[in-house]
Amino acid sequence: MKTLEAQVITSEDLLKHWQGHRALTRRLIELFPEKDFFEFSIGGMRPFAKLVDELLAIAAPALKGIVNREAQPYTEGAEKLIFKAQYLEKWDEATEEINKYWEQLSIEDFSETFNLFGQYEFPIIQNILYFIDNEVHHRGQAYVYLRALNIEPPFFWER
Repeated sequence: MKTLEAQVITSEDLLKHWQGHRALTRRLIELFPEKDFFEFSIGGMRPFAKLVDELLAIAAPALKGIVNREAQPYTEGAEKLIFKAQYLEKWDEATEEINKYWEQLSIEDFSETFNLFGQYEFPIIQNILYFIDNEVHHRGQAYVYLRALNIEPPFFWER
């Protein structure tokens, strides 16, 4: 028989935290000038559009895989988006998908091990925390880009 340890954060609060990060990332996407979203780079880092391709390839597809217990391979940029508006639309679709799949997770699921993308065998909670950490990391790059473009980004705590 499995027993659950005391929670530090509820499932609902974790989703709210993640969606707060996603809302802030969306605001950064909106701030980028169209051309710079696809082309601007510093120090060999990828343009923000490429970083967003990665975020879109991870969040909703990975959560879907977790819920369905299907270790699908990682695929990035399969859909060739050419306008920032398309990225915003895909971002919003992914946000709704995350909400849909999140509702299907039980508290017991978080401690289960899952082989994410057939490559990363960790407890589901660690995979979800990685999704958030990875987004924060790439959003930090976007902050650097925006500042280099003389665009004032929102405060990082405005989630």
